[in-house]
Amino acid sequence: MRRRPRHIRVRSGQFELVKLNVKKFDLRDTYHLILNLSWPGFAGLVFGIYFLINVAFASLYMLNPHAVAEMRPGSFFDAFFFSVETLATVGYGHMYPDSFYGHLIAMLEIMVGMFGLAVITGLIFVRFSRPTARIHFSKVAVIAPFDGVPNLMIRVANLRHQAMVEPEFRMILFRNIITAEGDDVRRFRSLNLEFDHLITFPAVITVRHRIDEMSPLFGMTPEGFQQQDVRIVASIVGVDTVIVAPVQSFGDYNYEQIEWNRRFVEIYDQNEEGEWTVDYARIDETEDMQKGSVNKS
Repeated sequence: MRRRPRHIRVRSGQFELVKLNVKKFDLRDTYHLILNLSWPGFAGLVFGIYFLINVAFASLYMLNPHAVAEMRPGSFFDAFFFSVETLATVGYGHMYPDSFYGHLIAMLEIMVGMFGLAVITGLIFVRFSRPTARIHFSKVAVIAPFDGVPNLMIRVANLRHQAMVEPEFRMILFRNIITAEGDDVRRFRSLNLEFDHLITFPAVITVRHRIDEMSPLFGMTPEGFQQQDVRIVASIVGVDTVIVAPVQSFGDYNYEQIEWNRRFVEIYDQNEEGEWTVDYARIDETEDMQKGSVNKS
């Protein structure tokens, strides 16, 4: 009988890939899979394991009618709740092991409870403490003249109220090309940026790639972007100053999300007290090149 092919869907940003003939689950990746569960999924998993452990030990206690003193004969609920108390090492005293078999099972359950508590504590700590970046990439990218030369531009905003330090920016071009042998392949190219490293990143910045003779985008048109299925992936890696740990994030754009001959509206201004302000509500807004003033970001 033919085995059904196993399909696994993997999503990265807006791009989805279907993996064929791969294992859906590997025991060596259990820790990684648990950390990637949503909080409701994680809580459900912990509760399910906790419930099954108590059901298993309650069944073991019931195998011997004299295993637990004061337990009503044949009462699964008594055995279950005795297991709950033993697993938590509470020991209310009303029921207690009353035979060698009962002491042996109780000892085993206490060991399981101690190891289980250590594992759950570690998992919860990692889920709470692992560093994440709160970075917003503009919903669109724009291509427009800047300083007399066309530039591919995206906006990146730090949504936290503490500055990120030592941020590094990268931009990658994905496109389809026909090789000399006539094969249709997906080609990846790094795009040089006007700046790819800052000392500090407190608010919003516009990342630019200059489309000159050295750029792989030189001479391309919106139609060419569509024909070659152009995608742009931008990333940022920096250090969170609160937890002093590296954080990263990325955004991606297909050819439909790249606006030509438009630029981002100005969001930096000065108030009456002379303080610089930045309007986060307009991060994604763009305008025709004929409008607005010179970007300060």
